[in-house]
Amino acid sequence: MAGALAAPAAGADGRHHGRGDAEARGVAVAAHRAANAGIDWQDCPEDWGLAAPIQCGWVTVPLDYARPNGKKIELAVDRHVSTGTKGERQGALLYNPGGPGGSGLRFPARITGKNPLWTKTAKAYDFVGFDPRGVGHSAPISCVDPQEFVKAPKADPVPDNEADKRAQRKLAREYAEGCGERSGAMLPHMTTPNTARDLDVIRAALGEKKLNFLGVSYGTYLGAVYGTLFPDHVRRMVVDSVVDPSRQSIWYRANLNQGIAFQTRWDDWKAWVAKHDSVYGIGDTPQKVEKAWLKLRAAAKKEPIGGVVGPAELTTFFWGAPYYDSSWAPTARTWSAYRAGDTQALVDAAAPDMSDLAGNAAAENGNAVYSAVECADAKWPTDWRTWDRDNTRLHEKYPFMTWANAWMNLPCATWPAKQQTPLDVRTGKGLPPVLIVQSTRDAATPYQGAVELHKRFKGSRLITEKDAGSHGVTGLVNPCVNERVDTYLLTGETDRRDVTCAPHATPKP
Repeated sequence: MAGALAAPAAGADGRHHGRGDAEARGVAVAAHRAANAGIDWQDCPEDWGLAAPIQCGWVTVPLDYARPNGKKIELAVDRHVSTGTKGERQGALLYNPGGPGGSGLRFPARITGKNPLWTKTAKAYDFVGFDPRGVGHSAPISCVDPQEFVKAPKADPVPDNEADKRAQRKLAREYAEGCGERSGAMLPHMTTPNTARDLDVIRAALGEKKLNFLGVSYGTYLGAVYGTLFPDHVRRMVVDSVVDPSRQSIWYRANLNQGIAFQTRWDDWKAWVAKHDSVYGIGDTPQKVEKAWLKLRAAAKKEPIGGVVGPAELTTFFWGAPYYDSSWAPTARTWSAYRAGDTQALVDAAAPDMSDLAGNAAAENGNAVYSAVECADAKWPTDWRTWDRDNTRLHEKYPFMTWANAWMNLPCATWPAKQQTPLDVRTGKGLPPVLIVQSTRDAATPYQGAVELHKRFKGSRLITEKDAGSHGVTGLVNPCVNERVDTYLLTGETDRRDVTCAPHATPKP
């Protein structure tokens, strides 16, 4: 079991210096090779769904940076070249959407789709996406057969008794074992510092002296780790919806804090649904909406809706509303339709599509990478009593997501690969001002994370979107935010002090 053996003493930055030095040398070797090799850009493979003028290519990186001449893996990258003149071009802008386990390959489509928020930036930068190690087309990992992974209905995440908890613990242990059996060779190397090293190799392969980076959600932690390891390689960095990078938070505490923040945003959504009761007819007070939710859960537990949608599937579907404002109206509309007798609407929205083999494989892979990275980045409690105590206590006040989140992370308690000590994120020599963007009521990455990174990255600027809570602020229309992000990416300039913006428009029914 991880954490059972005493580890040799580490330096202040949490790395064992022999290995840390070897990895630093290894990344320099890999980056030098990548700079010489460049990227052979071609039309993307047809089944990737990325039409010209987006181009695809590969970057080779070592599986283990301490052994740069050992086993290699290939990372999938894509780009849309900048739309401006030669004089306007400022290089490449790399993107990570989060997860861990998210693919960045859709990013260049922001140019082909003519997304108005990004037209100015697109003139200055090639938009570059990539599949991080283990994800998608980049040496993908797996923990379980994808069709098994999506099969529904799953057990209710909220336990009624000790037997329910034992059953969930067994599932978590089996999942961890499956990761070891199917992807064991990759697991020790599935860390955020390694992905940050990969980012530096991609930078070199692109022929860029310095990195321009936009990271959202987990991508902010990737950016924070990159900025710590390679401070003088950063040119511009925007981090949006920030993971708390403190060692105390990564990752066990971060996930507990999520349970609290999700409840807050769930309550915001219920208030919105109640306000628009004339449209949805679910309840005219938040309390009535909550009562209707509990009734729906109980009915689905007794008899899964359409045979496939139980409480677990409902939780996953409704989870979208506290996550993103763009889900507020569609989630309420689907629920309202179900209450009016349209069962199929809810089944279509919440049940897995067993015929979507590619989608199911992507979902399984995303979950596998999520587990692999979070379990490898940090040491997790191995004693079930810790998990039971913390989540039981939280569930009393914050019931919406607490147990569902606990079971998702519990494989880390019996993880079959070495768990690292998180990097101590801090300002290194040469780090330029980093732009931090965060809404105060974000559910997935609570506001405190942005405050913490702001403290750690000296000279950074924090843009706060007050009284808003959609995850991923830079993708929303809010001129107060959008104009500052543009200005920073185009000129490197920030406001002289931190800025608070009014919220973007509340969704309409």
